[in-house]
Amino acid sequence: MTHTEHAHTHAEPMADFSRASWEKKYREREALWSGQPNAPLVDEAENLAPASALEVGCGEGADAVWLATQGWHVTGVDLSATALARAQVHAESSGVAAHVTFTDAPLDEVIGHHGPWELVSSMYTHPAQGGRWLVETLAAAVAPGGRLLVVGHHPTDPHAVDHPDLADAAFAAEDVADVLDRDLWEVSASVRERVTWGEGGHERLWRDSVLVARRHG
Repeated sequence: MTHTEHAHTHAEPMADFSRASWEKKYREREALWSGQPNAPLVDEAENLAPASALEVGCGEGADAVWLATQGWHVTGVDLSATALARAQVHAESSGVAAHVTFTDAPLDEVIGHHGPWELVSSMYTHPAQGGRWLVETLAAAVAPGGRLLVVGHHPTDPHAVDHPDLADAAFAAEDVADVLDRDLWEVSASVRERVTWGEGGHERLWRDSVLVARRHG
């Protein structure tokens, strides 16, 4: 998904994180996300040499399309067919459709058949299996010398606090980083705060868990 400028209202409860739930969310709205790339991805990737990238939970495609415009060849994975159809339109309208492949295939199949990648990114996906499972799974998809970027809601993020079921899925970056062998990875785990402005100039604070890891070559 692309989380920047989240579209649902402050008080709206989160549903579960299943394929059916996400498909329902996308079908109920013409656009669930802003269409702009997530700031942590831009911060980490804008100075990297373009190569191949895996974008997990790509939603309507803003991050994948941004990477493609920077010269990356991107595989975008999401649970929702509706989101992926919008992502394809976004890629086509941006002139980068030849550089992006979108799929709703199971993540383990995508990784097993098409990896590894020089950049593997996951923005706010929060799978039911938890953040540690996500990091461990995605680490296997990173090529030697490549980077892993996993960003999620920190347990103290006000948005997570507002949504109890999301709070259950939130994680601290240092906790999920424990699954990475430090002999194989250079790891940075941090909490980053940012502010966005919604309708009417409403200011909102976000507190993100950011894991950046480079696999030794």
